[in-house]
Amino acid sequence: MPLVIVALGIIVLLVLIMKFNMNTFISLVVVSFLIALALGMPISEIVASVQHGMGNTLGGIALVFGLGAILGKFIADAGGAQRIAMTLIDKFGEKRIQWAVVAAGFILGIALFFEVGLVLLIPIVYQISKHLKISFLWLGMPMATALSVTHAFLPPHPGPTVIAQEFGANVGLVLVYGLIIAVPTVIIAGPLFTKFARKFAPSAFEKEPMGSMASIGNAKQFKLEDTPGFGISAFTALFPVILMAFSTIVTLFQDALNLPTLFIDIVKMIGAPTTVMLLSVLLAMYTMGVARKISMKQLMKSAEASIASIGMMLLILGAGGSLKQVLIDGGVGDYVAVLFEGSTISPLILTWLIAAVIRLAQGSATVAALTTVGLVIPMMTGTDVNMELMVLATGAGSIIASHVNDTGFWIVKESFGLTMKETFATWTVLETLISVCGLAFVLVLSLFV
Repeated sequence: MPLVIVALGIIVLLVLIMKFNMNTFISLVVVSFLIALALGMPISEIVASVQHGMGNTLGGIALVFGLGAILGKFIADAGGAQRIAMTLIDKFGEKRIQWAVVAAGFILGIALFFEVGLVLLIPIVYQISKHLKISFLWLGMPMATALSVTHAFLPPHPGPTVIAQEFGANVGLVLVYGLIIAVPTVIIAGPLFTKFARKFAPSAFEKEPMGSMASIGNAKQFKLEDTPGFGISAFTALFPVILMAFSTIVTLFQDALNLPTLFIDIVKMIGAPTTVMLLSVLLAMYTMGVARKISMKQLMKSAEASIASIGMMLLILGAGGSLKQVLIDGGVGDYVAVLFEGSTISPLILTWLIAAVIRLAQGSATVAALTTVGLVIPMMTGTDVNMELMVLATGAGSIIASHVNDTGFWIVKESFGLTMKETFATWTVLETLISVCGLAFVLVLSLFV
């Protein structure tokens, strides 16, 4: 059975990493080959599948991560991250700083991809934790929660936007209902859950962060008067959000405004994550470098240091993509579809269940969501279920239990310098809580809409 093979493969992966201390990248590649063979994939296609998964994953995130790491390093090394951190501490106070970080993550998360938001916020969060002498993960987990929730539920993120189109749902209503669901979910899975996580995974909260992304924020400490102003520091950090928001607004209203096609194409290109991060890095080179009389040679040293710190993480993410692709090409998703044929469960719960099982089996939230859409549309014939809530139920199911076949699992593990056990105890449980809360609030909302 494909699901048994996947489960055994994951056990082998955990044994290689945790028992034999094998490098995570090598372990992922080895297990990708083993699972491909066990699933009965043609031998001639296995290498191509592994390479395709690696290429697809890195093709989508390598430039964004690389440029995002450079941007974060520029802001941190110039003292901009310290200035933002100190201002947040001053405005919110030390006791409410966790909520300040959650608010920042939620606002940034509406416009930014999960990965982009992470690389932008981690240097700032690290500076705050360092200054206040509190746990990096204590602030980092709620921040990552806010980014994950917005990624799962709120347009213009690709998942909910594409699902809405497939279901024929109103994107505006998806956004409204998504916000109603997202706010309480962030509160429960973010600051409230972090208190419990600290009790059953104390080591994750007590250690000095050694993660590759955390090191980007580990810049020298400045006297506050020697740092850039809050306005220019915040503008530089938020510039990706501004560009993406502008692109989104123009795209949404392109028909009403009757704008030229060439202009729309240019705006879409500027709003693409890679272009956004490139333009943001160029801006930071001026605001955090040239304008502060920092030499180009020194700026480039910072850029090289930031890239060196995330090199292994990129390989691990690529290998995670290889594992995901092997599961897709091996037919695991198709097998899951057969399990739910002819089911009579409520469409909202059924959609969540299918998305959850596919997510657990093959890792990708986006693939799980899109596969689910194709499976449940034929089952909805003759039902009066709310399409906007179907979108949100699908999104909730697609992020459950992030584990070793999910790229996000490795991003969080490497960003915060966690062990496998600590990542399971914090991030995997957190994502499951987001998923369950999402379904619960969808069901409650279904009583009123």
